[in-house]
Amino acid sequence: MVKPTRVTNRIRALRFAHDEMTQAELAERIGVTRQTLIAIEQGRYSPSLEMAFRIAQVFGVPLDDVFQYPPDLPEGTP
Repeated sequence: MVKPTRVTNRIRALRFAHDEMTQAELAERIGVTRQTLIAIEQGRYSPSLEMAFRIAQVFGVPLDDVFQYPPDLPEGTP
């Protein structure tokens, strides 16, 4: 079983804010399959750093407007 990544993203919201761009359109622009983009968007796969930058460039936003990584929790916190 694949462990989900802790990286979250706003790809879906950004697609809709950019003329309701489809997953297929974004996948083509960044050079991946639609299935790969779906996995990234759903948090089942973390993109490479290069791919993450390409996604941010498509939307014209900084990388941290697309991807977020939660801070580490203090020891003993569930």
